[in-house]
Amino acid sequence: MARGGAADGPAILARELSKRYPGPTPEDPGTLAVDRLTFEVRRGEIFGLLGPNGAGKTTTILMLLGLTEPTSGEARVLGHDPAREPLAVKRRVGYLPDSVGFYDDLTAEENLLYTADLNGIAADEAARRARERLREVGLEYARHTRVGAFSRGMRQRLGVADALLKDPEVLILDEPTLGIDPEGVRDMLALIRELAGRRGLAVLVSSHLLHQVQEICDRVGIFVGGRLVAAGRVEELAARLFGGEPVEVEVRLCRADERARDAIAKLPFVRDVRPGDDPRTLRATCEARAPGAGGEPDEPGARLARALVEAGFDIVGLSVRGRGLDDIYHRYFEGAEPGREARGSLAGRARSLDAGRPRDGAADEAAAGPVGAFVGRLRRLLPGKGGDGR
Repeated sequence: MARGGAADGPAILARELSKRYPGPTPEDPGTLAVDRLTFEVRRGEIFGLLGPNGAGKTTTILMLLGLTEPTSGEARVLGHDPAREPLAVKRRVGYLPDSVGFYDDLTAEENLLYTADLNGIAADEAARRARERLREVGLEYARHTRVGAFSRGMRQRLGVADALLKDPEVLILDEPTLGIDPEGVRDMLALIRELAGRRGLAVLVSSHLLHQVQEICDRVGIFVGGRLVAAGRVEELAARLFGGEPVEVEVRLCRADERARDAIAKLPFVRDVRPGDDPRTLRATCEARAPGAGGEPDEPGARLARALVEAGFDIVGLSVRGRGLDDIYHRYFEGAEPGREARGSLAGRARSLDAGRPRDGAADEAAAGPVGAFVGRLRRLLPGKGGDGR
């Protein structure tokens, strides 16, 4: 439940937000890290900020936390301006940086108690919250273990517990699954989804790992060269980007049956049918959207599945190929058609916007300066209701 501060509006709002870092000389225009960024994150929603290293994601997060001021535009977090009211924002926002800083010689519980003390949380309440948060992230068994013995995944989980210690309304996660093994990734993604649903948190996830973003995010924003070039649900982005292009639907039957191929071929929205990788799999090229019951638009995959089930065939799997976040990303940045740029020349525009910028994350790191280096420790200094952080 919201605790005041523009409860009816978005939890995070950015309007025309820009950040330019000055160059070494007056003649040098410097680095435009973020260029007129506009987006919002609603309560109970997971929004994925997706882009390559150096796109400006970390700079955006620093502006939302009040750790660096925008050059122009405005941001609001729970109704507060991070540039003018940074303490009000930090009291209500939990932050997990991409590199989590803990004292290795302290136990998991001792690290959380230290953070609670910095945030002005009373000792009894701090002990209760520390135990509760460790249980929430699945680390109760390791509460007395020194953090120096933790794996990367365990440290990330402890980082989430630390970010939740102040009972925030907004959670900002910067590359939360980076360097974690596959099982740890699954656990982390499930935890993030659970937190957004059960606690009603607004969650902003920054990442360059496409399949993970698609798995948990309600909406995504594609970020490149400091600009947000697209935002929405993956399905909306696919429909907007691919338009009326045909869709390939792969269906896997419980058992091989030649009659299923004939049944699919007779459907009015199916252009052709061909065998898949095994006798039980068929691939159909369908019109992008087919008329459903009552003449309403309908997804061809769902229509095909209904038709097969009604005809008495058992389906064990169905997928729409070429419409996932990987394909959207490829179309925007690489160009999906031979000899052509991405639709709308977005790939070319991205390269133009990115010209002269540091590569492989250097833009964000250079832009953050010393803040980037110590942001893991600064997170501990985000004040709670105590006011000054002690």
